Amino acid sequence: MSTVATPQGFDCLSLRDGLLARLAAMDFQHMTPIQQAALPAILAGQDVIAKASTGSGKTVAFALGCLQRLDSKAYHVQSLLLCPTRELAEQVASTLRDLAKGLANTKVLSLCGGVSIGPQVGSLQHSAHLIVGTPGRVLKHLRKGTLHVHGLDVLVLDEADRMLDMGFAEEISALLEFLPSPRQNLMFSATYGTSVQAIAERLSPNAVSIDVTQREPAPVIDEYWCAVGEATDKRGRLDLLLQGIAALGTEANLVFCNTKAGCIELANFFAAQGVPAAVLHGDLEQADRQQMLIRFSNGSARILVATDVAARGLDIDSAGAVFNADLPQRADVYTHRIGRTGRSGRAGLALSLVGDREMHRLRLIEEARAGVAMQLWQPSSPSPEALALLQPEYQTIEINGGRRHKLRPGDILGALTAGKRLPGSAVGNIHILDQISYVAVLREKVSVAIKQLDRGRIKARPFRARLVGAEHR
Repeated sequence: MSTVATPQGFDCLSLRDGLLARLAAMDFQHMTPIQQAALPAILAGQDVIAKASTGSGKTVAFALGCLQRLDSKAYHVQSLLLCPTRELAEQVASTLRDLAKGLANTKVLSLCGGVSIGPQVGSLQHSAHLIVGTPGRVLKHLRKGTLHVHGLDVLVLDEADRMLDMGFAEEISALLEFLPSPRQNLMFSATYGTSVQAIAERLSPNAVSIDVTQREPAPVIDEYWCAVGEATDKRGRLDLLLQGIAALGTEANLVFCNTKAGCIELANFFAAQGVPAAVLHGDLEQADRQQMLIRFSNGSARILVATDVAARGLDIDSAGAVFNADLPQRADVYTHRIGRTGRSGRAGLALSLVGDREMHRLRLIEEARAGVAMQLWQPSSPSPEALALLQPEYQTIEINGGRRHKLRPGDILGALTAGKRLPGSAVGNIHILDQISYVAVLREKVSVAIKQLDRGRIKARPFRARLVGAEHR
């Protein structure tokens, strides 16, 4: 196992100038432990098997490895990156695109399930340098002959343990048969059980082994529970949760429910109280899932209501607080939920509603977590000021154009600020997807922004713009 000394900057590595410039522009000053431990071996072309958790900086580590050896003039698939979920794949692709802005003519393509395969086939006809996808959909393209990997240099397995837990073992095994050798193999996993070891041995028995999990400081999370009396009706329970979020919440609050129906009911309750919330459950279409996550990440919704299945695999490191509307059945699920807060050295907070019939679950969770005791929180009526803080600073506008229309964030920003009707300071995060784009705008400037987009043009073309909110179904 490798060791990591004092944190170092990326400039100590022999990275391409364009990548160093992008790292500086993205405000990456020092390497994280996993980056410092893994990057020398990755950049040297060695196989790496690394144990590192979500939020450790591993995505930047393997992204830099793929981009460092990229030959942009060789227009074929050079790196294949596999992720357990569509959302994580999109996050990885987004990081690659951000870093690749320092390099010329680099194409990143996502191949994930849950969307029509036709447009993907069309995109593959023009090839790509880097493919990011889920095992099932990538394997489908390989079998159909629409994806060619004869020139592949790098294979990345991200969140390998989650892929195996989700039943992708057969797909991964079949997929490996299509890949050429020799190639560089990079595998990252939060845990290292028997199934992960088996995949690691098949990929590269002589890989450099890295483990930084023991050096990551334990998150500091203040844990609370709120008693829900037997006589409390459903509306009363929802009111208690809103009081807890208003009193203890932050700018980004993640709320877990045990069921899809519970998610929809809770999100609609928040909407009725004038508090916008994004909602995430397994039955949402991929486009709706992306929209919800973008609204949460760009500050247009300060509450994200989700089921465990929908949130699995998501790298949501912006959650300042986690709330359990329903106490989970198992202690490991509880631990996974609250682990979404208190990351990157920041203090976290978690609050769980516990009914009289759920008290035994609370005790079992405390016992399973080595006797960790949650503090009792006494609710109080939220002040108007506290509720006002749950109103997001931004709202999100959807534009019916994206990467396929050659749109870039600068194009949208320029269209919004043309004529100086809207200051640049009123524009927040801009997300460019394949067919659509999203831009966050200060609430008080949204109407001006929509008029500006409807009346003007982006890259000399008209595009439609509309305000998006919380549609729950």
